[in-house]
Order: sequence, then C-alpha cells, then structure tokens
Amino acid sequence: MIPWVQLDSAKIPDGGELRLKRRGAEFSIMLGTNELMNSRLSGSEEALAKLSCDRIRGRKEPHLLIGGLGMGFTLRAALAELSDDARVTVAELAPAVVAWARGPMAEIFDGSLDDPRVTIRETDVSGLIRSGAARYDAILLDVDNGPEGLSRKANDALYDRAGLSAARTALRPGGLLAVWSSGPDAGFTRRLRDAGFSVEEIRTRANGRRGARHVIWIAINTAR
Repeated sequence: MIPWVQLDSAKIPDGGELRLKRRGAEFSIMLGTNELMNSRLSGSEEALAKLSCDRIRGRKEPHLLIGGLGMGFTLRAALAELSDDARVTVAELAPAVVAWARGPMAEIFDGSLDDPRVTIRETDVSGLIRSGAARYDAILLDVDNGPEGLSRKANDALYDRAGLSAARTALRPGGLLAVWSSGPDAGFTRRLRDAGFSVEEIRTRANGRRGARHVIWIAINTAR
C-alpha cells in the first residue's frame, strides 16, 4: 500500500493544527488524529450545494455564501448548478487551506477558484453573516463537524440562538440556511425552528450510496 506523506501543516485560530496529507492521488486534511475531509468522499458536501441550489433556482442574480472552502466539493457543485449571473462568496478562516487549493490540490479544484462568479474571503464566515441584512439568497455552512464543534470552539456561535438569528437576518425573504453535519442533532433542529425557520432534515451518504451517513438541514427563511 502507498504510504501517506504529509505535505504541509498550519496552525488554526484558537489552537490546533491542520495537516495536509497525500497518498497517491488521494488527499486528506487532518486535525490531530481526526480526519476532517478526504478527496475520495465528496457526496454529502456536493449534496449540500445541490439541495440548496435546487431551492433557489430561477432567482435573478442569486448570491450564495459558503462557510468553509475545504476541498472545494461544495463550491464546485454549486458552480455547476448556478446561472451565469450568480455570485458565490466563500469564507475560509485558514489561509493555508486556500494556499493548498491553489497549490498541491489545484487539480482537484479544477480552476473553480478562478471562476468569475467566485470571491474568496480569508475570514470568519460569522463576520460576513453579520455584515448586513438581506444580503444572501443562501448561506451554506460546512464549518467544523457541524453544530457540535470539533476543531474550534468559537464555531459553536454559528449554531446557537444568536448565530441563527443573525443568519436569518442576513438572508433575503425565502432564502435558506443549509448546514452540513457528520450526524443528527435534535437540539439544533429545535433551535432552527425556534429561530423562525421552516426546517427539513435530510440524511445523505458520504460517498453516493456508500459511506457514513451525514445530515443536511435545509432551513427556509419564511419572513416576507
């Protein structure tokens, strides 16, 4: 078997270290002993984009905010679904992840970062969510391990009552908040409903019909 080779590492805010590893054509991003993502497992991240884009299809000049660049699965899937007049803002807190996307993982990203519809912001997505009202048609969060944080405690603030209220304010009427998670969280579903969202909880596989079962919440802003 081909051994894993570590290509790079980078500190993240609030402590911890990300490590980029490669084995042949396969990439992995690790946090300690936990694998955050793998280039062979893209199904649920792609579903996050497709489910969201299906629900805003037909809107003129739709604006998506994606929290977390990762390996670009969600970004590429969104670009394939969106119209030419769309805008996609991607917030990535770790500059090293953006550098890896343009460097050793460039083949995986397949030029998506250079799409004219895309803007990359090296910042915390929570700041963009709080930057103004009714700015986005969809906010897609693939940050950390889902509502139950793993890599960074501050990420929990995206999913608490105040964070969900801020997300709802940032959405246009009928816009949606889509959240990826490694597993179910009944408390989070209740918080979404308490925040005024209409909620759908969808189970999906990590890799098509195989792999671990992940969860995607599609929460619609019902304000008019």
